[in-house]
Amino acid sequence: MIHLQRVAKEIKHVGLYDLILQDVQKVAGKNRVTEDEIIEIIKSTPNILEDYKQINVEYNVGNIHLNNIDIKSLKKECQEEAKKVNENLDHLREIEQYTLEFEQSPTLVFIFSIEFFLIFSVQYFIVLMNLKEWQYLIYGLFLSSVFVAWWYAKKIKKRYEINSKIFEEKYIQTLDMISKLENNGCLKKSDLIIEECEEHV
Repeated sequence: MIHLQRVAKEIKHVGLYDLILQDVQKVAGKNRVTEDEIIEIIKSTPNILEDYKQINVEYNVGNIHLNNIDIKSLKKECQEEAKKVNENLDHLREIEQYTLEFEQSPTLVFIFSIEFFLIFSVQYFIVLMNLKEWQYLIYGLFLSSVFVAWWYAKKIKKRYEINSKIFEEKYIQTLDMISKLENNGCLKKSDLIIEECEEHV
């Protein structure tokens, strides 16, 4: 569901992807690259496309470069399958955030931020408020918060793993369903492609 022409255009012209453009230029061995050259490099160097997809997920741009199918414009015999495709596309957009590695997710950053805030708070209470007689209790509470953070991170990591697997399976299934609809003359996949991202325009 990635439209490579759009990917190449964005890598070349959108500042969000400047680091990826630099990687493309290194592979090409020159500073000026055409969109066609970028597409060829993406095909031969898969990690460049993965970096592009990761940036999109991190910035909530998304990597589903297809619109939902306009059900009303289809023949009746195509509508049921098209409805399932639309449901899948909606679900894929919803869980795409889980395709990030958990270690690079905003959730982990959030957990660490809370723990750093707590350790500074602990120091504040003990030193500045002269609560040395309570220091063991305060440190104990901090250690218990570390345990809670570890337990929560483990739970969320499991959610990432489950949803990432669901995403991969549903992604392939949806592409197959769209191909089937196209082969049956119900639609043209090219009509569904989102050529450019509104966030970048």
